[in-house]
Amino acid sequence: MKVFHDVVKVETPAPFAVIDITERVAEVVGRSGVTEGQVVVTSQHTTCAISVNENEARLLDDIEAFFLRLAPPDLPYRHNDLHLRENIPPDEPKNAHAHLIAMLLGNGEALAVRDGAPVLGRYQSILLAEMDGPRSRRVVVQVTGA
Repeated sequence: MKVFHDVVKVETPAPFAVIDITERVAEVVGRSGVTEGQVVVTSQHTTCAISVNENEARLLDDIEAFFLRLAPPDLPYRHNDLHLRENIPPDEPKNAHAHLIAMLLGNGEALAVRDGAPVLGRYQSILLAEMDGPRSRRVVVQVTGA
């Protein structure tokens, strides 16, 4: 069995953004040499998430509106009481809403690999959801199989 590991770097453009990383993950799978197995895609951050869904502009707008209604940035979250927290960096943002949304979406996905490519349905894409940008993000891609 082969195990191949790489990191995909993503620059996010906005406070809330959904970015299609399908081609970048597929490129890693292709370089891995694994033709049959699985790929695990994981965010290394607590304020962005990985999800499989449709990459359609109006749906992405709906996703943003839904999650910002569910966890509005301006509510009085305890995590945002920066003056009450210890050992925080000087540039720490008020981002409790981003942590909450990321918990709902999850930080990773596992997909089958067949014929050297991730197995996705007709309308499925691998999406990175940013809730605390713009930022530089790292996504771990690990491919296992034969």
